[in-house]
Amino acid sequence: MMYKAADNRYDSGMRYERCGHSGVLLPRVSLGFWHNFGSVDPYERSREITHYAFDHGITHFDLANNYGPVYGSAEETMGRLMDDSFRPYRDELFIATKAGYDMWPGPYGNWGSRKYLMASLEQSLRRMHLDYVDLFYSHRYDPETPLEETLQALVDTVRQGKALYVGISRWPLEATRTAYEYLKAHDVPLLIYQGRLNMLDRTPQEEGIMDFCADHGVGFISFSPLAQGLLTDRYLNGVPDDSRMSKGKFLKKEMLTDELLQRLRDYNRQAQDRGETLAEHALRWILEQRGVTSVLVGASSTAQLEKNLRCVSPV
Repeated sequence: MMYKAADNRYDSGMRYERCGHSGVLLPRVSLGFWHNFGSVDPYERSREITHYAFDHGITHFDLANNYGPVYGSAEETMGRLMDDSFRPYRDELFIATKAGYDMWPGPYGNWGSRKYLMASLEQSLRRMHLDYVDLFYSHRYDPETPLEETLQALVDTVRQGKALYVGISRWPLEATRTAYEYLKAHDVPLLIYQGRLNMLDRTPQEEGIMDFCADHGVGFISFSPLAQGLLTDRYLNGVPDDSRMSKGKFLKKEMLTDELLQRLRDYNRQAQDRGETLAEHALRWILEQRGVTSVLVGASSTAQLEKNLRCVSPV
């Protein structure tokens, strides 16, 4: 059955925030495709989650060339979704992808060269069955490639009509200043900075990146807002057998020190005092920080996404 979006999708409680000094409004909660949308995941579940997201006002889908697993497969899933569901709604969606981490073998499949960025975006468009993306990021700072080369490649993706806006992710402050000035001088303003921000990791605030963005009209979007699940009720009583930490891929058991566990329990008490879950409290905390445009959440089910969306509801 062909998907028909909910008629009340813009009246379901989602709020939208202007992205820096631009005409773009982003939902306060955006959907990240880092996990749960790859070739190892059931397509029907990906379809259910994205349908639920769009039906509840999430218009921003965030991808990267190597999201999956396997590499490229999250974008391939997005391509199927475009063909099966979202083609009639393309102009209501704000789709982002990135290049910067390893994607294919050899010297041209990584980092920030013009060769890599341009080739990667071409591949991403083919996988997603798109003519253009709304936003193309340099996924990480490359200390070896001249910044002007990386930044001019971003400028040229816009001039070629393959991206409407550009962003950077995880760049240090001084390189961010350079990016802002270079892109401004070439009439392709820096739309947004994507950084890791959560209650346990406040690096973008501590390094002055968020203040710089807020002062210069650059949006900010947070990834890993729940610290890989630490800022949920999963670990308040130790390490569950079926958790990410027990498998040791992204979280290691030794990370859950007595000090961290106490900190999580303190945050949980604060959440309970406000009538919230720890996850809801953690997401709402991010949205309350100066300069934050949106927060990226992942989801392995519609039920999980529904819980995460509570952070945009009035307390």
